[in-house]
Amino acid sequence: MEAQKFVWEGAIPLQIHLHESQVTALPPPPPALILAPRIGYLPLLAPLIKPYFSSTLPPGVDTIWFDYNGLPLKWYIPTGVLFDLLCPEPERPWNITVHFRGFPGNVLIPCEGEDCVKWSFINSLKEAAYIMNGNCKNVMNMSQSDQLELWNSIMNGNLEAYQRVSSKHKLSTVDDEYTSLCLPKAQQSLGETNLTAQVKTDKCFTLRDALKILLPELFSDESLTNVKLSGVDFEDAVRNPNEDVSSDKVLEDQGQRSYKNPEAGNISNSAEIKLIRIQGIEPKLEIPFSWVANNLINPDYFLHICVYVKVGQ
Repeated sequence: MEAQKFVWEGAIPLQIHLHESQVTALPPPPPALILAPRIGYLPLLAPLIKPYFSSTLPPGVDTIWFDYNGLPLKWYIPTGVLFDLLCPEPERPWNITVHFRGFPGNVLIPCEGEDCVKWSFINSLKEAAYIMNGNCKNVMNMSQSDQLELWNSIMNGNLEAYQRVSSKHKLSTVDDEYTSLCLPKAQQSLGETNLTAQVKTDKCFTLRDALKILLPELFSDESLTNVKLSGVDFEDAVRNPNEDVSSDKVLEDQGQRSYKNPEAGNISNSAEIKLIRIQGIEPKLEIPFSWVANNLINPDYFLHICVYVKVGQ
């Protein structure tokens, strides 16, 4: 409960600048300062941001979106994950830019407001339920009142209300028996003949064990240093530990647009992990993975692991 409480109370100080192309008044408005919940989503800040900048906006229909150093930010990814992924040296406050015009529909999925964010969250919850339980009936059969209470608990940061409703979903917790489901493929990729037995004889299945399975190509060198470079968010890998994700990872380079890289499985012979960040913390690799998965997940039951990799020239 203590760890989950810290996750829910986590927040990021934002300094939000209106894009210069949408400033129609002099002097230009100063940036807005907002404390944004880590588990929240950027579009949910619109009721606070729009009134602040409304007097200087040009005529037109408002469609809010954000960028960081020119990179359009995916609104369906929690704010805390975006920050962890794009700021290896954390900015405080985090300087991002808000736009009300010129939505980049070729890069971002359209977001029409709070309802879009809500349904994106519910769909993620359904996906998590299906992966963990083999079906998502409990989420699909949720009453309208429960859906509303669940969403309001996230909007208000009310962990107790969230747990009261989410307990009805009956999503299983992650233990060592669950994490062992992904061992057969790892056994082949790591070239170990008896990995299952090895894990059983160890004290627990650790975060290091999980990352070795997901990113075997990055564990040729076990050392982790403090150099912090390009970020890699393997949220898709964590969503399905039985899926082979080595050929299709999402890379987010600072100041550049996200892209799919079919060669990401072979990043570089000299590539090495420099930093791992989950919910804003840098956990020790020896920590039990079951504890990480049960306590550092987002409200939609997905665990986002941001991995920073140094790639040789």
